[in-house]
Amino acid sequence: MDSLTQIVLGASVGEAVLGRKAGNKAMLYGAIAGTIPDFDVFASHFTDTVTALAIHRGFTHSILFSILFAPVFGWLVSRYETYKNFKGWSWLFFWAFLTHPILDAHTTWGTQLFWPLDLRLAFKTIFVIDPIYTLPFLVFLILVLFQKRTSKQRRLYNTLGLTISTIYLGLTFLLKGLAFTKFENALQNQNITFKQIDTRPSPLNTVLWSANIETKKEYLLANYSFFDTQSITFDAYPKHHDLLGDLANNDTVKRMIAISEGWYTIIKKDGDLYYNDLRFGLLSLEPGSQAFVFQYKIEVDDFGRVTFIEQAKDKRDAKKLMTDLWLRAKGN
Repeated sequence: MDSLTQIVLGASVGEAVLGRKAGNKAMLYGAIAGTIPDFDVFASHFTDTVTALAIHRGFTHSILFSILFAPVFGWLVSRYETYKNFKGWSWLFFWAFLTHPILDAHTTWGTQLFWPLDLRLAFKTIFVIDPIYTLPFLVFLILVLFQKRTSKQRRLYNTLGLTISTIYLGLTFLLKGLAFTKFENALQNQNITFKQIDTRPSPLNTVLWSANIETKKEYLLANYSFFDTQSITFDAYPKHHDLLGDLANNDTVKRMIAISEGWYTIIKKDGDLYYNDLRFGLLSLEPGSQAFVFQYKIEVDDFGRVTFIEQAKDKRDAKKLMTDLWLRAKGN
């Protein structure tokens, strides 16, 4: 999830664990702890694109990280804070560290919660930024700040924030299931034979859902809003995996395919190959658009080493997409 959401969650968890004893300091350190797992993004400055993608939401988003580093941070804080309880601070950091990847596991990218096992949990039930999840949570957290440390109202507001956000998170599984059924029924009604379906919410909401459908030679992309009155339409994107040629046996390419969970297409443009990660969809709702959120140019040096270069995104596409998504969410 976005940084603001993780700060709010971390602060609320800090309050729940240690608020009565440490007051607003518990919220402060909970907020800090809620951002620490995302420090793995700095790996992109020191390594290649594929390795950075593999590292992201890996070790720092694992149970093991929470177990190992919670006591370290707990000890550091207990050394200079007025409240000296090492165990209390350690528990605060543990739960703030752990709830971060648990929340991230609900997004499309997912997390390696059980690192070092090569297993990425990605429930794909909520977009990385969702105001319906974050804003009510934030409001209750602000109300907490204005209450005395031992106030019953303080605990009530924090509990309400945690409860409402968690109920909404649970509701997204139901919404995902309903959307999946709609896509599946549409495919059957249109006599489309498919191998698998992958669904996810569109940006900033859980009303409009997107789907990737794999067939033998192509992928189908589609959108569905709970306010739709017309049939679902599917746009076809040829896989063109054969364009990789011998590169398909390259270790870097194999890693990239594994990261994308096999959801990718290859296009050839001006003699160059481009890798499109389908998991995050397009920056456009126009049929046949090639404006993928994550597109990489494949470069091969004289020594046969492969590099993936992420292509820059056009800000105008993103702005237009927000308007188009709002209109599309209201139904077709």
